[in-house]
Amino acid sequence: MAQQGSAGSGATGKRASRWRVFHDKFVVEERYVEPNDRRGLYRASIVLMALGVALFIATLISVVQADGLSAADGPVRDWLLGLRSPTLTAIMIFLAVVFGPVALPIIVLVVVAAWGFAAKHAWRPIVLASAMLTGVIISQIILQIVRRSRPPVDQMLFGVDQTFSFPSGHVLGACDFLLVGAFLIYSRRSNRRAAVFGFIGAGIGIVLAALSRLYLGYHWLSDALASLSLSLVILGGVIALDTWRTARVPGERITGELSKADAPRD
Repeated sequence: MAQQGSAGSGATGKRASRWRVFHDKFVVEERYVEPNDRRGLYRASIVLMALGVALFIATLISVVQADGLSAADGPVRDWLLGLRSPTLTAIMIFLAVVFGPVALPIIVLVVVAAWGFAAKHAWRPIVLASAMLTGVIISQIILQIVRRSRPPVDQMLFGVDQTFSFPSGHVLGACDFLLVGAFLIYSRRSNRRAAVFGFIGAGIGIVLAALSRLYLGYHWLSDALASLSLSLVILGGVIALDTWRTARVPGERITGELSKADAPRD
């Protein structure tokens, strides 16, 4: 009887241990920051959202009225058409595939799953996945409202696409993944130089994603600008949410014994 009781308590202990690990994974991390840093994060979120909304409205008005920012669509398209070559086309097709509706979701899924499994807390990978999903929903709604036609199909180099073009889902996905991902990673680091290089790298990736869509003949420049503006709004929202939920200043109580950002490997 004693052995049965011991075995039973051991099994119960293992179940409790597994539940504890699962519970701790979904405890939202909290971290101490300086008061000025937290205020700076809130200011940055407001600026980004305001800038994104203003840029999107300006781009949308220019598209509807066929003037303003959209006046650059034709000249930029003509310039890119003049740059076409077999080598450059192969590179742009590769970029389009990487940031496309098949490869990018797989990349995001792998990153989110690996990050969520390896990190002490799953808050940041969940936020990244939520930001990506938000971008997809917003873009699909706007596509059906604006219903803008793509460039002529005879200019498309990677198959015919007759869906609507405003905003660019490829560019919006690249922006959300790179910008939100960079923030969620470098907001937990004290190395500002690394953060600068991280965001520069994100910017380069966004430019390449946008160029690939314009070069291959699937989008106008204003489509890419609209996607960038929406991503700035999403990034600002992520910064505000993450700061509100995780950033604590000295003197405020951190709830949860494991809720602290003290492991660089997270």
